[in-house]
Amino acid sequence: MTALSDSAPSQDFEIRRFDAPVGAEVIGLDIARPINASDFARIHRAYLDHHVLVFRDQCITPDEHIAFSRRFGPLEIHVLHQFHLAGHPEILIVSNIKKPDGEPLGLGDAGAYWHSDISYKPKPSLGSLLHAQELPGEGGDTLFADQHLAWEGLSPALRQRILPLQAEHSYLAKYEELRAKNPWRPKLSEEQIAKVAPAVQPVVRTHPETGRKALFVSEHFTTRVVGLPQDESDALLAELFAHSVKPEYVYRHHWAPHDLVFWDNRSLMHLAAGTPDHLRRKLYRTTIEGDAPF
Repeated sequence: MTALSDSAPSQDFEIRRFDAPVGAEVIGLDIARPINASDFARIHRAYLDHHVLVFRDQCITPDEHIAFSRRFGPLEIHVLHQFHLAGHPEILIVSNIKKPDGEPLGLGDAGAYWHSDISYKPKPSLGSLLHAQELPGEGGDTLFADQHLAWEGLSPALRQRILPLQAEHSYLAKYEELRAKNPWRPKLSEEQIAKVAPAVQPVVRTHPETGRKALFVSEHFTTRVVGLPQDESDALLAELFAHSVKPEYVYRHHWAPHDLVFWDNRSLMHLAAGTPDHLRRKLYRTTIEGDAPF
């Protein structure tokens, strides 16, 4: 199981920045082995610098996935308990595979809209780690959009306008729309609905570790700008949604076997590009608890 130990020998690994607006790959690190403080600090610095890290060739168990994730903080337990990995509630199964009885194995339409994970809670996620288990022969890419770059790309006038604003985020915003398209997405119980009450967040958040500002609205979860008439709110959000995912802010990840992708939900939004229905895809996700945005 992954451990943090000052006595562990350093691992020989390389961090290579992608030729993209955001992201880097980590080659040669085995997260199943103990990671000493120096190596961990290097990983953490790369995470802050690049916002998404792709750890290659991670042949790890669910316990090792969970243990490495916990190095960064406590883990979220996703509200869709139907798709927890058996014996490991910290892991959400992201998959389009059906069980022999026709029931879904995992959340098949995860990431259908641009979003930042758990932005609908008072303390949104710090980051998420997605580990490839079974990949399709085509499709299945994940896109990441740098929201620091999106903020910096706004006009000074628009930056000034939105800086003091707040917006509501709701897990239920598109839930029924997704259920209508994908009937295997479960109907939420009253208990589940109570766990995902809407939260109000700043439209522009400040990264708690780097101090950089980032846009913090998404087409999936953001429903309205607080204090604005609905038509004005809708127009502003539509403008911000379109701006925030311009190609010059986006890295497209083509998955390789055993990739573990770790992204910063305080810096990025992400989107699942989709998988052909006849091809199988299965990944395991952990999500790290974060802080209240400011």
